[in-house]
Amino acid sequence: MSSEILIVDDNADIRNIINELILDAGYKTRIAANYNQALSEIDKKLPDVAILDVKLDKGDNDGIELLSHIKSKNKDVPVIIISGHANIEMAVKSLHNGAFEFIEKPFDRERLINFVKRAVENYNLKKENKEYESKLFSSYDLIGNSKNIINIKDQIKKISITESRVFINGPSGSGKELIARKIHKNSKRSKNPFVILNGALLDSNKYELELFGEEKENGSISYGALEKANGGTLLVDQVSEIPLDIQSKILRVLTDQKFKRVNGNSDVTVDVRLMCSSSNDLKKEIEIGNFREDLFHRINVFEINVEPLSQRISDIPLLINYFSKKISENYNIKELNIDENNSYILNHNWHGNVRELRNLIERIAILQPDTKDKISNIIKESLKNNNFDDQIAENSLSVPLKEAREKFEKEYLTIQLKKFNGNISKTANFVGMERSALHRKLKGLGIKEFN
Repeated sequence: MSSEILIVDDNADIRNIINELILDAGYKTRIAANYNQALSEIDKKLPDVAILDVKLDKGDNDGIELLSHIKSKNKDVPVIIISGHANIEMAVKSLHNGAFEFIEKPFDRERLINFVKRAVENYNLKKENKEYESKLFSSYDLIGNSKNIINIKDQIKKISITESRVFINGPSGSGKELIARKIHKNSKRSKNPFVILNGALLDSNKYELELFGEEKENGSISYGALEKANGGTLLVDQVSEIPLDIQSKILRVLTDQKFKRVNGNSDVTVDVRLMCSSSNDLKKEIEIGNFREDLFHRINVFEINVEPLSQRISDIPLLINYFSKKISENYNIKELNIDENNSYILNHNWHGNVRELRNLIERIAILQPDTKDKISNIIKESLKNNNFDDQIAENSLSVPLKEAREKFEKEYLTIQLKKFNGNISKTANFVGMERSALHRKLKGLGIKEFN
């Protein structure tokens, strides 16, 4: 499908020259002769590339305003700024505002076409990467046989058919966004947008703009996350990071089902399913005054709690096999042969949880080791700061032999129990003990059994 180029210039001769050049290069074109026409074309449908004259019929910086308007809708759309009144300050300003290139009039025709070709390639590459990442992420499954993951899968089935607001709580990298995507994908809103607003990454001065959008003096509209998600799902990630004054406005939206854009006078009504997530304990945030209790009760209609990976060791071998296969397919290499019982992996703290494990396997895939020993060395080097064997050795050197042995046995058996999800028979078989003997050993070491 041919890329579409928007040409905006108030000079008819220049518009026609650029239009012919673009058509001859094999692209489709749309044309606007003034600021309002350009605004209408942009709001109707974003082009793949825009060529904007700086000075149109409303002021000296019309093109810069249109540039900002395009970037507020999609920052990836390349914009080429052209001007017959060019100076260094104007060029710097346009590039600072996100212009792809700046070109002076009279322009070299070949140079302009080269800019357009590069802009199209740049846009298509970014679009392909986003589509690939989206497919890759949405294609990931929720992997695990721990009680926590089995329970979450059951919750997803039940929640997806409702319109209930959902709060997902869990440590960083544990899969909160994946869970939200799964709920959206299985809901009646699945063909509509899934929009993410990350409370931890926003400039504190831009929360309202990002959430509610803005009506500008020139009549243009910058849409916020609520309108972008209309008909679909909005995930507010790290909701605990949103300032209290914005929390109160979110509460009002949930109560009234409408809002006003920044600098706007008219109410905007949207149909959005809200999901929120956080790595922090919101109840503690409420206690110290960082989060509104009334908002918490509004967003927490249904709560999903994701345990850290270190508490669901039985999921690790499954995740290793799953990511090894997925990542090998993505890199088009032979499937990685990673020992799922590698002690460095099973006994690592996994502060980054599933994301950290996936990154480790991707690192191995990139380095493409050709033997098990080389794979083991990469794992050891990557996780050496949290090596279980080193910690045990260090802790054991300062105590008598009997105490050191007991410490090792307690830590070893606790980890094996977690690995087999509390199954005594499987644990006993793996460690080479009779089931009854293992029961006695666990009792003697003060290890609590769990089912």
